[in-house]
Amino acid sequence: MTKNLILLGLPGAGKGTQAEKIVADYPMVHISTGDIFRANLRDNTPLGEKARAYMDAGNLVPDEITNAMVADRLTQDDVLQNGFMLDGYPRNEDQAKFLDQFLAERDEAVSATLYFKVADDVLVQRLLGRGREDDTKEVIAHRLEVNKKANLPLVDYYEKHKVLHTIDGEGDLDTIYSAVKTVLDGLN
Repeated sequence: MTKNLILLGLPGAGKGTQAEKIVADYPMVHISTGDIFRANLRDNTPLGEKARAYMDAGNLVPDEITNAMVADRLTQDDVLQNGFMLDGYPRNEDQAKFLDQFLAERDEAVSATLYFKVADDVLVQRLLGRGREDDTKEVIAHRLEVNKKANLPLVDYYEKHKVLHTIDGEGDLDTIYSAVKTVLDGLN
């Protein structure tokens, strides 16, 4: 049976690092919404053109366009055969509800949501360690607050749906990945 995963966590929590390890060991397709957006924009798809109008104006792309792009990607053969790991989607509860309904129509569901929990001070140090010019303590603190407002309701949502697995995102990478493998290997 294919596994359908969602990765949640604040910037610097290690989602990307763990995603690389997961796809090396499990046959699921890693899907980031950023990649989906870039592909639709590059290929000038109708959805890409709609998204570009919002992005060019400096606005967020509405859920209905984002949902349509994700739904389109989830119907492609590689995903249908191997399952998926979503990173960066859903971003809010409405998107989560859309995803649940979309999957239910295909007799599927989210297998697990992995929430990488890391203390704020550790996140700040990790993000400062990236060495990006625009990453000041103030900018990082603001970004974390913005992301908490988006992430924490999703943590509650998936906890209520009994598919949330909180992973301690602090410590060494192998220990974190061992916890991830324990969850994934326990899925049917």
